[in-house]
Parts: sequence; structure tokens; C-alpha cells
Amino acid sequence: MEASPGPWIAALRHSHDILQGLVEPLEAEQLEQPSYASGWSIAEVLSHIGSQSEIFELFLDAGLSGEDPPGSGAFAPIWEAWNARDPQSQATDALQADERVLRRFESLTPQEVGKLRLKAFGMELDATGLTRMRLGEHALHTWDVAVVLDPSAEVAPDAVALLVDSLSQLAERSGKYAGTKARVRVSTTRPERHFTLEIADPVVLTTGDGEGGSARLSLPAEAFVRLVYGRLDASHTPLSIEAEGVALDDLRQVFQGF
Repeated sequence: MEASPGPWIAALRHSHDILQGLVEPLEAEQLEQPSYASGWSIAEVLSHIGSQSEIFELFLDAGLSGEDPPGSGAFAPIWEAWNARDPQSQATDALQADERVLRRFESLTPQEVGKLRLKAFGMELDATGLTRMRLGEHALHTWDVAVVLDPSAEVAPDAVALLVDSLSQLAERSGKYAGTKARVRVSTTRPERHFTLEIADPVVLTTGDGEGGSARLSLPAEAFVRLVYGRLDASHTPLSIEAEGVALDDLRQVFQGF
């Protein structure tokens, strides 16, 4: 039986509400301050969320109609339109576009969930897979905004509880082998999970505490999610992390973000 997209959509709604609560009180000059995302202001992060909202609507339409997903040629005009907005419009319009696509996800009927299929990014996606992609991007970019307003901010726990179990594909896609092989047994808390991280070419993350490998990494699941998404710099690393036989800086080089 396929996993239901319901929990992912609920977490996406929560992430939207968090983002809205962060952004609506901001003045224009605050929107122009740097976000955590390298080279992007808060407004530019919101612009990206807004443009991706429109693109995910195109994916939804394609998945429901059985048509091919839009190609990169369809994305450039969307990005250009969002880049042309002033910071305040980027913020206001992004929240509106995000709400619109979220309501599309929330309104999916059981029949639509059952038939939604999409080939994108080298993957076969169903409704849950498409929502998973949206949540990963949304929750981490929301953190990119939250953490510059509050350095103690964390990725939302409901998003972490879902994303930590879906890191394997991301680790293989984004992990960069830097020339030093390692086998790391990873244990997380809140929630408790066990993984084996093979640092080689390719980088492979598997569920379960596999045999072999002297390196160990113990950390909160929230921090592990941020590590794989390239957001665990030294200034935002919990003191509770324990690493043995592997250096955090080496892991940061494997997962440099995108």
C-alpha cells in the first residue's frame, strides 16, 4: 500500500504557517537582510518559494492529467517574473502563491491521490513523493529565514520526523565524495533512528545500524536533516553531537548544500 500524503501535507501547512508568522511582521529593510542561504536575502528566499509554488502547480497539473512534466524552458519566465519583483512584493506574493499551491495539495481527492503519477528529476513520483519534495524544500528554506531572526531556530519537528526517513535519495544526489572513504554508523534522537553512511563514490545512506565501520555519529534528527541539506555549519551545530572516527568538517564537505 502506498504511503498517504496526508502527514506530509499537514506538515507543509504547518511550515507555511511558520513562514507566514515570520515574514508578515518584517519591514522592507528586514526583507533585504541576508538569509542563511548563501547569496540570498530573505526576500530572495521568499521569491524562490514563490516561483517554486508556481512550478509545483505545473507538476501537479501534469501528474493529474498524465502529461509529461514541464521542461526547463517553462521555468525561466517564472523565475524572471519573480526576480523582477521588489522585495516587498516578493514576500507578499510568495505567501499568496504558497497558500495557493498548498490548497491544491489539501484539496486532492482520494481518487486524484491514487492516479497522480509524474516522472521528474529522474524519479517516479506519486502524490506522496511530490509532497515530500515540496516539504523538504519548504521546511529548510523556512529555516533559512527563521535562523537569521532567531539563531536558536530549528527545523519544525513534524517536518523533521518525516524528512529524516527520506534522506537516502537526497544523500546520494547531493553527497560529494571528497576522496576519503569512510563508513559511519549514524544514530539520531527525536526521533530515534539508525543509519549507515557510506562515504565513497557514490555516497550511500541506508537505514539500519549496519556492521563494520569504526566511525560513529550521534546527533538530534533535526541536526542530521540539516547536515544532509548542507546547513550544519559550526555556528549552528548542537553541543549534543558526538562524533568518533569522523570529523564534522569532513561530513560538511560531503554535504555542501544546494
